[in-house]
Amino acid sequence: MPAQKFVDKHSLKILNMEPTGIPPNNSHQHLMNDDGDSVDTVVPPLTSNSTDPRSGAKRTNVESGVTKRQILTVVVLCFVNLINYMDRYTIAGILTDIEDYFNLPDDKTGLLQTAFVVSYMIFAPLFGYLGDRHSRRAIMAAGVFLWSITTLLGSFMKDYHWFLLFRTLVGIGEASYSTIAPTIISDLFVQDIRSKMLALFYFAIPVGSGLGYIVGSETARMTGAWQNGLRVTPVLGMIAVVLILFVMTDPERGESEGKTHLSPTSWSRDVKLLLRNPSFMLSTAGFTCVSFVAGALAWWGPHFIFMGLKLQPGYENVTLSDVSYKFGVITMISGLIGVPAGSFLAQRLRVRYPRADAYICACGLICSAPILFAASLYANNNVYMCYTLIFIGELFLNLNWSIVADILLYVVTPTRRSTAEAFQILISHMFGDAGSPYLVGLISEALKRSLSVGTTVLVLTSAVSSTPEPSPEVQFHSLQYALFTTNFVEVLGGLFFLFTALYIVQDKENAERELAGKHVEDGLPGMIEIPLLSITDLSSPVKVKIIPGSPPTSTRTIPR
Repeated sequence: MPAQKFVDKHSLKILNMEPTGIPPNNSHQHLMNDDGDSVDTVVPPLTSNSTDPRSGAKRTNVESGVTKRQILTVVVLCFVNLINYMDRYTIAGILTDIEDYFNLPDDKTGLLQTAFVVSYMIFAPLFGYLGDRHSRRAIMAAGVFLWSITTLLGSFMKDYHWFLLFRTLVGIGEASYSTIAPTIISDLFVQDIRSKMLALFYFAIPVGSGLGYIVGSETARMTGAWQNGLRVTPVLGMIAVVLILFVMTDPERGESEGKTHLSPTSWSRDVKLLLRNPSFMLSTAGFTCVSFVAGALAWWGPHFIFMGLKLQPGYENVTLSDVSYKFGVITMISGLIGVPAGSFLAQRLRVRYPRADAYICACGLICSAPILFAASLYANNNVYMCYTLIFIGELFLNLNWSIVADILLYVVTPTRRSTAEAFQILISHMFGDAGSPYLVGLISEALKRSLSVGTTVLVLTSAVSSTPEPSPEVQFHSLQYALFTTNFVEVLGGLFFLFTALYIVQDKENAERELAGKHVEDGLPGMIEIPLLSITDLSSPVKVKIIPGSPPTSTRTIPR
């Protein structure tokens, strides 16, 4: 009987089918489509204390538990991610002070964040390429050092254009970290443990963003200078550099899957295969919509609520610092609940519904859209209802963070995950939060001119007409209408995730086949499992072929 073909992730299930007297065989069989003859070789299964017979590397899996070194690595990554987003949104907590200091209109104010994100996304592919091929620890340490120094130097700038330049340089340093950190987690853990660690890593994003508002606004208020709000994270950044160099571990790529023998392909081939991966591309498009909304809301949210409060009686003495503090607390709590909730739902549901990850992301965005729309309507008449709706809307939005990262890691093989992270960062920021703060500011400025039509006054002494400064009501409503664009984008993102659900199962299987050694990218037909129950000729022995180069550890013929 011809040799049966198996993927190395499957095994012959014969526990209850062998005759009496023959010990059961639970081995994992490996098969490669090569030119050699079949070899009657059985490879024993990898356990928590076994090594990969092809590489000699110890395998990390769910049963093996989590080591202290792994926990320390995740703690370091979470700490750096936390201060990363603190630094990114500290400036949003002191936005009005910066506007007044440099005398900026809304569009130039939004450009500060846009310039940062543009440099961030442009350099992400470079660090993605390096992260798949060189020391990730060294790259991350250099990047954190760069953004810490440039943030500190930027706080001393007295000219808007110099300040803008240093904010741009900050983006370069942060790109080196964000493209690499998730891939380290993927090489340390697998399955549900990986999902839990990613949830821990990604809830640092909303929590760090919230702390950014609080640290920036409160430090500025206590010291009387907004510049001091930017001088807190550089100190923490220097501590992070030391932790990265001396505490964090940098595992071999593919270690968690027991595939340390893998070698990277060319960068052009990596990009080609990513473009041909529907789940990756569609989930990236959906995540771009998440990034667009999160960027616009984080940048303009406190400023928008502050303008709404100024229109209500009894809030004449309210300050932006007060609003930024409350907005930061809301952002933190919604992240602390939303990110783990998304991960928990995904782990529970994907066991029975393989497409659950994509559906959860879609529901999160579609449900968030009307809630955040309603929140903007209450900003100028009921601030408590506004805060409540923002909390619920952000809660649904935060369901996405860890799930999108998990999708990327299981539909892409280990040797191109940093490239995939970089590509996702490039796309999501290019069409997401790189442009949303500036776009919202641009629309707001255009609406100010449109809503101010008819308010032109005539200066009799000079017989020259002039347009006065827009009223507070006009300024508020122009920004409100501009923020309505985020609700449309959320619905669009939900549709992208629904389309992702159509392909996610097949793309995950393709990644597993490639990881097993089957080059699906070359157009070869994918290997399939032929269950033992389907074998009709049980009079002949079953022959199994191992991957070429694997040392035979035991030899055995399985009889009827």
